[in-house]
Amino acid sequence: MEDSLRMSSKTRSKKEQSSEPQSLIPSLPEEIIVDILARVGSCYYPKLSLVSKHFRSLVTSHELYERRSLLGCTEHSLYVVLCNKENDNHYCYVLYRKANGNHSLVLIPSLPKMPRKGGFVAVGSRIYVFGGLNSYRHKKIQTNAISIDCISQTVHLLPSMNVTMSVSVADIIDGKIYVTGYRCNMAVFNTETQMWEPKTIPETMNGYMWACDCVVMAGKMYMRDPVNSFVFVYESKEIKWEMDKMLNKFEWKDACVVDDVLYYYDSGWKVLRAYDPKESSWVVVNGLAELLADARFSAWSYTGSYGGKLAMFYSKITGKTKVIRCAEISLERRRQGKKIWGKVEWCDDVLVGGDFYVNKSLDVIV
Repeated sequence: MEDSLRMSSKTRSKKEQSSEPQSLIPSLPEEIIVDILARVGSCYYPKLSLVSKHFRSLVTSHELYERRSLLGCTEHSLYVVLCNKENDNHYCYVLYRKANGNHSLVLIPSLPKMPRKGGFVAVGSRIYVFGGLNSYRHKKIQTNAISIDCISQTVHLLPSMNVTMSVSVADIIDGKIYVTGYRCNMAVFNTETQMWEPKTIPETMNGYMWACDCVVMAGKMYMRDPVNSFVFVYESKEIKWEMDKMLNKFEWKDACVVDDVLYYYDSGWKVLRAYDPKESSWVVVNGLAELLADARFSAWSYTGSYGGKLAMFYSKITGKTKVIRCAEISLERRRQGKKIWGKVEWCDDVLVGGDFYVNKSLDVIV
């Protein structure tokens, strides 16, 4: 009798378990799952990848990101190359928004060590890396070129550079990446053909300039030479160099461009400066007194463009712990564009511990 009761209870429990509703998503057609995930913010993809191997595969698939593009759900994602001062190693991190709304820099373990003094450019969902040195001690000059697929977070080799540059800076104009280095060596990479193009440098500039910082505004490339205290403007269509004395008024570095205006943090004067090439004038960005007071004792600073806004990085020491702090700043022009005001959208400690600084930030669209 007891055995029969046990059997009936087991049978009943199995029926109850079988009658419990199962998750609907795994039973949906693949295209419906992709359509649902495409509408979810990419900041949730790391957690979704933990659901199953299937989800892990989907959140790194090009099919998903193509669907996001068709739906208009693409987002700007900030990738950051950090240098560890203790060993001079450079690695790639990505800025993630946590569930509580705060932000943090997360190491991408699948990507290799980045070169020192290399040139970095973001084009859509890809990052291009050119030249540089392989290490601080050996200082072997690299002619390697790679592209990083930020969707699958994988690395692809490109044809080697046709010039040798120990220090390189790079930016893009009309689908072509201009890589410039020591003594004005220049290489041009076509992102459509994925090939290098021959480039002629005007004789008046060849062997003269030491490239340091590089930005593109209104289709022109501006490069600062810290050794000779010059700023040169490169016009790609006419293949000529010019000098910009007004832009050379301040020794800008680690600068970025938003809406064809250059921004950088002047650590000497503790202000955020902006240069408009149309007006050929410098202005100080207003409305950031509290943020700049917090950053005034930083050992270093860096500004990067991020979806039409600024990302300002600087160092802090909390107790005995070193941290990297980041603020997202929205920009507004007032008085017919003569004044620029900034507003801090958020400011978080994005990396706690270690001794790092930002080498480069890259605005990737995924």
